[in-house]
Amino acid sequence: MKRILPSFLIIISGFHLNAQQLNLGVSSGITNYFGDLGNDEFFQGSSTSPGAAITVRNLIQPRQVSGMAYSRINLEARLSWHRIGYDETAPIGERKGLDLRNYRRGLSFRSDVVGFSSHVTYTFYPNRRLPLHRQHAAMYVFAGLGVYHSRPKADLFQGEISMDNRYYYWEDGSIRNAPESGGTGDIIEKDGDYETDLMEWHTEAQGFSGENYTKKNYSPWHIGVPMGFGFRYGLNKKLAFSVEFGYNKFFTDYLDDVSDAYATYAQIASMYPNDIPKQELAKYIADPTGWGNSGQEGPATSQRGNPKITDSYSFINLEISYNLRWHPERLKTALLSIF
Repeated sequence: MKRILPSFLIIISGFHLNAQQLNLGVSSGITNYFGDLGNDEFFQGSSTSPGAAITVRNLIQPRQVSGMAYSRINLEARLSWHRIGYDETAPIGERKGLDLRNYRRGLSFRSDVVGFSSHVTYTFYPNRRLPLHRQHAAMYVFAGLGVYHSRPKADLFQGEISMDNRYYYWEDGSIRNAPESGGTGDIIEKDGDYETDLMEWHTEAQGFSGENYTKKNYSPWHIGVPMGFGFRYGLNKKLAFSVEFGYNKFFTDYLDDVSDAYATYAQIASMYPNDIPKQELAKYIADPTGWGNSGQEGPATSQRGNPKITDSYSFINLEISYNLRWHPERLKTALLSIF
């Protein structure tokens, strides 16, 4: 190793290494979910949640001999976090209860989607020979591929996971601590603790294996295709401000734990044999209102989602970025002095 590293450094010393300039951006904004759940119009304002990202761009450096300050086509890498979620029992304005399209289904979830992606970008620079702060705002478009982790969870209990702590959804839109059939019950609010990991409860019989039917459990790792456009404005030589509009389309339909059909009661009994308390929990978690699933396969009650359309979310980010300038030549000299 003592001979190999100095030899490598001597070889690269024959090349002229120019200073490199990367751009580091930190952004925050809002996220909107698109999937199987919903009571609202196409753009579901009630699903709005936060998001944030760290982006390193300008991974392709412009050729110095060209005299260009920027490359129109470039690469960037991004670490992102987007929170997505929806609650079909939550009021929307003056509408509540049976006024909501999917109140009887009454599904809900929240998930933190964390991922790493790489994008190809194309920027419409007014003048590539001038620093950005001396130009007008530049528009850019991007598209890429990413790997994301997501585990959907739900707030289905007031306290620990127990049927004694479940929520009861009444037709008037209230949530109570007793069933409507009894005629009495105190109005309560959800405690905001997303304690139920929906993947673990096989809400659509994921992981079930029977004589004539087998269904694999879904993975918490997903592939997404982020794309979008934005506008970037140079504040000075080092800082720039951006507004970005994006959309991330996934190959999975399980970001929200909803895709196909309810687990039947027979499937639930098979997955939790001789455990009646867990079977009752699994029935409730898959069908919180009790109106969606009769326990039998059938066109009126078995459908839970739409497996033909995969999940996605949109995002709007505001970003501040900083130009980082580093010198490979200086790094080489420092390494040579050490070895």
